[in-house]
Amino acid sequence: MKLTKNFNSEEFNCRDGSTMPESVLKNIKLVAEQLQILRDNVGVPITVNSGYRSPTLNEAIKGSSKSQHCAGEAVDVEVPTIDNLVLAHWIAINLNFDQLILEYYVKGEPKSGWVHVSCLNEGNRKEVLTYDGKMYQKGFPN
Repeated sequence: MKLTKNFNSEEFNCRDGSTMPESVLKNIKLVAEQLQILRDNVGVPITVNSGYRSPTLNEAIKGSSKSQHCAGEAVDVEVPTIDNLVLAHWIAINLNFDQLILEYYVKGEPKSGWVHVSCLNEGNRKEVLTYDGKMYQKGFPN
């Protein structure tokens, strides 16, 4: 199912092969609309590493019990030609998001980690965090 000019629902499907519930499609579409803004500006494809996550997969990978992935409200993305720190900064300035997390990024290694971005229909917190695998910190590394 086509969600935006460059994104379809299959890109956001759960990696364990389980079917995405109809109830999360409206949330995935909202996320895809924000990613389309990014895609239009960078001019190259965006890699969706993780979109919708079934509760079974979320538990298997030890994801948060409150993971927005399970509601179709979050994605983990990368753009192959852009440093993930630069990508996170761009999203922070230009997109409407609930939570933005630069995850597992190592300074000096532009392709390390990924960027988690979530969107809500209303009440987005614009929370910016960095996660190194051990702890969350507000903002981005210097």
